[in-house]
Amino acid sequence: MDTDRIEIITPSYAADFALCAELSRSIQRWAGPGIQHRIITPKSDLTLFSALSSENTSVHDVAEYLSPALIKIPYRNVWINRRRVWPPVRGWIAQQLVKLAAAAASSAQAVVLADSDLVFIAPFEISDLLPRGAAVLYRQPGAVHAGLPIHRKWHESSCRLLNMEPPGEEALTDFVCWPCLWIPDNVRQLLSTVEAVSGRPWQTAIGGELFFSEMMLYGIFMERQGGVETTSRMLAATYSEETPLDRPALDRLLRSARDDVIAVMISAKSSTDIELRNRAIDDFSASRSSYRREQR
Repeated sequence: MDTDRIEIITPSYAADFALCAELSRSIQRWAGPGIQHRIITPKSDLTLFSALSSENTSVHDVAEYLSPALIKIPYRNVWINRRRVWPPVRGWIAQQLVKLAAAAASSAQAVVLADSDLVFIAPFEISDLLPRGAAVLYRQPGAVHAGLPIHRKWHESSCRLLNMEPPGEEALTDFVCWPCLWIPDNVRQLLSTVEAVSGRPWQTAIGGELFFSEMMLYGIFMERQGGVETTSRMLAATYSEETPLDRPALDRLLRSARDDVIAVMISAKSSTDIELRNRAIDDFSASRSSYRREQR
């Protein structure tokens, strides 16, 4: 394990290239020493994404991380698993398999999951991601309420994969956050547990779920293990709705960021204009940097 290195892991594809390019640009601008970026993309998109390669950014074929048993259906974002033909593995689930596999294969001290629609907005070091030299698990008790039925299904599938009792009717803990930090050795233990419980390769067991969250699975596993430090403070300002933000709404979102926030996540599903988003973020970063200089 490299104790002085953190990997940021980003699965992406051609439709999100412009967003991923902005994420990459922000990492180049703001990341401190020892922080590397691993972009994982379909073989057909490798040439496009190779433009983002640099000293601290590598681009990888998704086939390095998906089981050979998973066969891609041409022209569709769906895979068939030869070990378990039904249900087919949808693209959203396959992307999460890639994150888990890449994290488990990492030799870094920690990995950070950062989808293409996240962008960093301030300087950050390894110490910002690992305060006091240890990983902190994001945990928001009671945040999964009746208005979040899909989150509840994520809880149910995670409990099933870990051979735990299904959740009750009470509000549940949320572990979904941006950016999301994992410890590779913990991920390896998690996947071994899934295989022991299911009696199947972990990609087959997880790929058979219709509703699944990799962050929920990791969080529930770590909470069961015990002894992990937790926080309810996310390091990103977030917008997860599926309606676009205009410039005033973007400015309000950014101004809401606490001083320790280092990133912003605006869901790609919101269809927010990327040039408008980029200008708002650049203006905010410049104004915050200027304010901090004045405060010194």
